[in-house]
Amino acid sequence: MERKKVTPQALLAKKKEGKKITMLTAYDFALASFIDQSGIDMILVGDSLGMVVLGYDSTVPVTMDEMIHHCKAVRRGVQYAFIVGDMPFMSYNISREEAIRNAGRFIKEAGCDAVKLEGGLEAAETVRAIVSAGIPVMAHIGLTPQTAGQLGGFKVQGKDAVSARRLLDSALALEEAGACSIVMECIPDKLAGLISKSLRIPTIGIGAGPECDGQVLVTNDLLGLFERFTPKFVKQYIKLFPIIKEAVQAYKKEVEAVKFPSSEHTFVMEAKELSGIRVKKKGKLKNDGPVKSRHSRAGGNPGPA
Repeated sequence: MERKKVTPQALLAKKKEGKKITMLTAYDFALASFIDQSGIDMILVGDSLGMVVLGYDSTVPVTMDEMIHHCKAVRRGVQYAFIVGDMPFMSYNISREEAIRNAGRFIKEAGCDAVKLEGGLEAAETVRAIVSAGIPVMAHIGLTPQTAGQLGGFKVQGKDAVSARRLLDSALALEEAGACSIVMECIPDKLAGLISKSLRIPTIGIGAGPECDGQVLVTNDLLGLFERFTPKFVKQYIKLFPIIKEAVQAYKKEVEAVKFPSSEHTFVMEAKELSGIRVKKKGKLKNDGPVKSRHSRAGGNPGPA
């Protein structure tokens, strides 16, 4: 079957048909190309790049310019997947006008298909404003890393009836505001299932159990490339970090032992061509006569500089 570009309508159709949606993060051209060729439905250029690519301690320092830079690279590597650009901290919190302007940069400059922003009931009107400007929005509730300090740290959200009800109310308000989908992070599985069944739009879980309409993971976690910590909800399908480290150490040893490059990695020229090269010995240059400088005149008298 011919593969087509993924759209919000296609994602809605998958939910209606009970087909699971797949989503992964990407931050550069090469990885985005691999993921797109693997048939993943959605690619999130997440502000998680602050930690897994840029080395920040959290996502908070990530800037708009950094996000746009990486979104452009991902866009160049993707043909089919639905690309979502993550709006960084304080890019949508000051005013609705600034939120629309920054969201527009993801679409106009970076070529994203949608933007994502964190927040529940308090973010609904911002979502409405961005959607009214013609920009699709993915919402994000539950554990919101940009404001994790207000939530008591990186903890599961919605474990009691009151906070669970607030998450359900937030999801309904965000859908009503025009969000095309919602990420639910670190919430109990049955609550995630209840919210998913209450919404027309797709839910994408990360640490929210199997009853969501789809799943997302940070690709660097999935591949075992991020060594600082591994969240409970992450499954490492391969551990590339030690494999890459071993390969780099092997390269270092071979270079130091003059085993690399070997003949199979080396270009050669015919001996007769090499013998035809005249090599001047150090300190003995061919005498071609006096060197003229810009001070020299036709009559041999120096003039003014």
